[in-house]
Amino acid sequence: MLKAIGLTKSYGALKILKGIDLEVHQGEIISIVGSSGAGKTTLLQLLGTLEKPDYGTVEINGINPFSLSQRKLSEFRNTQIGFIFQFHQLLPEFTALENACLPALIKGLSLSDAKKEARKLLAMLGLSSREDHKPSELSGGEQQRVAVARSLINRPKVIFADEPSGNLDSQNSEELHKLFFDLRTEFNQTFVIITHNEVLANMADKKLVMADGNLVTF
Repeated sequence: MLKAIGLTKSYGALKILKGIDLEVHQGEIISIVGSSGAGKTTLLQLLGTLEKPDYGTVEINGINPFSLSQRKLSEFRNTQIGFIFQFHQLLPEFTALENACLPALIKGLSLSDAKKEARKLLAMLGLSSREDHKPSELSGGEQQRVAVARSLINRPKVIFADEPSGNLDSQNSEELHKLFFDLRTEFNQTFVIITHNEVLANMADKKLVMADGNLVTF
C-alpha cells in the first residue's frame, strides 16, 4: 500500500537519506527508531509528501503523489494521508469538535456532515463530553486524541506519526499506544510511527532502525 524505492535526500553537502527502500502493507503498524539526527523525520516528510526526494519514488495506494500537480497533490495529501505530531498542532481558538472537522471541511464536506463524522470519532475516542472545549481546557492526552480524530476524519490510507507520545506522561502514552492498535482493529488503519519510546516501537508489527542514512529491519 505504501512503497518507497531508492529515496535520497541531501541538504547541501550533508546526505541525510542514502537510498531508502520501504514497503508497508494495509493495516500494518511500522515503527522507526534511531538516534536524533539520523533522518527519521526527513524520511517521514518525504513519505508524507511534505518534502520531495532528490531521487527515488514514493507510491501510496499505487499512486506516485509527486507526479501530481500542486493542487492535486494537496488534495491527495488531504484525503489519503493523516498526520499526528508530538505537539498536537490544534488551533487554540477552535473547539475539539471544530479542530477535528478541519480536514473534512478542506475536502469539501458540508459543516453538518463534517461535525457528524467528527462526533463519531470523538465518541469512539472517549471525548464526547469534551467536544466543545478548546485545547487549553483539555489535558495533554485529550489534546492528542483530538489530533488523532483529526487525522482520521477523511479515512486516510496511512497515518504518519512523529513522536506522538513524546509529550505525554507514561499513562497517557500507554493509552495512546493502545489506541493505535484499536484503530487498526476497527478501521484496518495503517500507521508509520517515528518514536523514541521503546515500548511502542516493540509493539509494532515491524521495527525499523535508521542507521547511516538507511533502514535496518528487526
